[in-house]
Amino acid sequence: MSLTLATLLPGLLLLLLGLPLVLGHSGYAAVLKGFPRSPTATYLLFGAGAAWFLYGIWHLSPADFGEYRKLLFVAFAAVAVLSFKCVPDFLAVRGGCVLVLMAAMPLLDAAYMEYDRPQRLVLVSLVYASLALAVWLGAQPWRMRDFITWLFARPGRARSVGSVIAAYGLVLTGVAFTY
Repeated sequence: MSLTLATLLPGLLLLLLGLPLVLGHSGYAAVLKGFPRSPTATYLLFGAGAAWFLYGIWHLSPADFGEYRKLLFVAFAAVAVLSFKCVPDFLAVRGGCVLVLMAAMPLLDAAYMEYDRPQRLVLVSLVYASLALAVWLGAQPWRMRDFITWLFARPGRARSVGSVIAAYGLVLTGVAFTY
């Protein structure tokens, strides 16, 4: 993945997430409030995260326990399938966290050793902050519900947070075209 694409995609995603909050879209607020325990979001996000992770397991090199990849694949596939039955609460949040963790590597790989382009740090900072948030929310997914409750507790709060998210997305999108 090129550095331009690795910067443009998160920028557009942040714009997509932030603009409905800025505009005060009521349907978006309802979707966000139902997101942590949404069965549809669970199957979509956790399913995609598990598939991506299992794909990575299947393509391990011999230096990364590749000779045990079939065993690892079966074990992690069983964990993924059993997660839907044994721990269904907040599985959508955990699925989003898995996707963030899996997406970090290609994004950071694109910025690796690009020291002559300091604007890459706008992307790298976002990725590392997202990694920390994903690890924290993966361990305590109910915090997402608490954040969403806090976000919509006061009328202007969602618009302010959405403005910050959309502004960072706009900056990332602009930075993508400076490489």
